[in-house]
Amino acid sequence: MHVRSVEGEERVTPLELFFDLVFVFALTQVTGFLAANETGEGLLRGALLFAALWWAWEAYAWLTNTLDPEEGAVRLAVFASTGVMLIVALATPSAFGSEALVFGVAYFLVRALHIVLYTIASRDDPELHRAVFRFAPGAVVGPLLIVIAALFDGPAELALWAVALSIDFVSATTGHGRGWRVSPTHFVERHGLIIIIALGESIVSIGVGAAGLPLDAARITAALLGMVVAATLWWAYFDWVIYVSQARISDATGPERAALARDLFSYLHLPMVFGIVLFAFGLHETLPHVNEPLGPIAAVGLCGGLALYMAAHVAVRLRTGGGRGHGRPVAAVVLVALIPVATMVPALAALALAAIACATLIAYEALRYPFARSWIRSHRGEFTMEEARRVAPRRGAAPLEAEGASEANADRPTAGY
Repeated sequence: MHVRSVEGEERVTPLELFFDLVFVFALTQVTGFLAANETGEGLLRGALLFAALWWAWEAYAWLTNTLDPEEGAVRLAVFASTGVMLIVALATPSAFGSEALVFGVAYFLVRALHIVLYTIASRDDPELHRAVFRFAPGAVVGPLLIVIAALFDGPAELALWAVALSIDFVSATTGHGRGWRVSPTHFVERHGLIIIIALGESIVSIGVGAAGLPLDAARITAALLGMVVAATLWWAYFDWVIYVSQARISDATGPERAALARDLFSYLHLPMVFGIVLFAFGLHETLPHVNEPLGPIAAVGLCGGLALYMAAHVAVRLRTGGGRGHGRPVAAVVLVALIPVATMVPALAALALAAIACATLIAYEALRYPFARSWIRSHRGEFTMEEARRVAPRRGAAPLEAEGASEANADRPTAGY
């Protein structure tokens, strides 16, 4: 069994991408669930479903960051997990109804297989072994409560789901990161790919929303505006956020590195990806009703999902020590303010306003911080946070040479990140 190096340039394997295909399907199922349950309670249930699916995917992201899944019997075990995860995804639309028990049992098996594999992977590493055993109780009790929740309905079922997920998520904090191993390059790449997968769901929603409808000028415009928003979401993440996150994790060692990886990716990427899923749902509802105002829940999806995505970026920035910034907090507030507007104007107009807000943010950052962004991208995560803090988005940031520094420091940025 090959264990990944925590300092090596490990990359995402084809088998991991194969596993992620099932998660893609699960995301489309959540979007469909929201569309079929366009109520406040439906939105809450959709959020709980997504949180459970995300935590299952995240568990395997950590596992395959520790060991190469394409080695020996591990490959067969990952195939088995993929198959069971497919059952979870298939049961998702009725996870609070007729297929609640199927969902619960399959979900429990997915999580149990993860613990078994992690236990085997850690047998030659006592510290990691202890970390897995600290995490295991919550990872078993949480999914077991979801199985038990299938025997109830209404508020009791929702309460059991909430308790189950709370136990599961809190279990990751036991030990304060001690014993866990993180390969930064692989871990960051894996999460970057899942962002692209989620954005792909928003593109799929354009096609699903427009299926069987005439492609008139309004729908073509809506489709193009949806692409504009998806492009801005991609830009917001891959322009510099992903590289700063990688540098911050690479800078840290031991428990601090594991805690940062957990906070930046396991926890803070959840609202980021769910924000994209909500936007996909809002887009799905926009295409068939371009000339009508959106319902309250669809408006929350379209504009609130984008606001949640931006707010998650602000939280990531704060966790890396970069401060809250200016553009993304303002964009989040503007997008929240657009939610009631989207219930009063045609859906096409609401989508156009959301696209303008997102595009304005990207233009603002591109024009105000050209040097910092260019420097961060050119180093692609291969820099220290001490250097990154000197690149912070300030107007007119320039090399030290411009301030009279020596030639040796001419390629180092000035403003603090």
